Amino acid sequence: MAPGSWRWVRGVWAAGQPLFQGRALLVTNTLGCGVLMAAGDGARQAWEIRAQPGQTFSPRRSGLRSLPNVVRKVLVDQLVASPLLGVWYFLGLGCLEGQTLSQSCQELREKFWEFYKADWCVWPAAQLVNFLFVPPQFRVTYVNSLTLGWDTYLSYLKYRIPGALPSQASD
Repeated sequence: MAPGSWRWVRGVWAAGQPLFQGRALLVTNTLGCGVLMAAGDGARQAWEIRAQPGQTFSPRRSGLRSLPNVVRKVLVDQLVASPLLGVWYFLGLGCLEGQTLSQSCQELREKFWEFYKADWCVWPAAQLVNFLFVPPQFRVTYVNSLTLGWDTYLSYLKYRIPGALPSQASD
């Protein structure tokens, strides 16, 4: 590579590094995943068009045309459904376990923001993939498979002993 090319590569690397740190990492990974999936579908469509002339490229199949609608669905999920389900989880489970409403509300106050921040780290990316790329008949199965990991986290959050290390919580 020519010496000037390396300077260009280093400049691109330096400009892009903030995208792979801190809060930007979630957005970078989510968008990167979506772009790569769309590119993969685009490559597959190009192959199909070469194999069977007469077909045309479908941006909708790659999710590109429906992105604004998908973003709205994800925002409604995060801004309405997620907080309601978080409240329901802590209050409902507390009631089933015999906690008073006051105890359940206290636990909700202590744990809700941690729950909600984790929810934002997991579900927007998962739902973008779900709505853009998973065929409708498989969406519930896809979400249910992810829910196993999410439910494991919720159990950890609900039953951890404050101040205890993870190995001490089970002793």
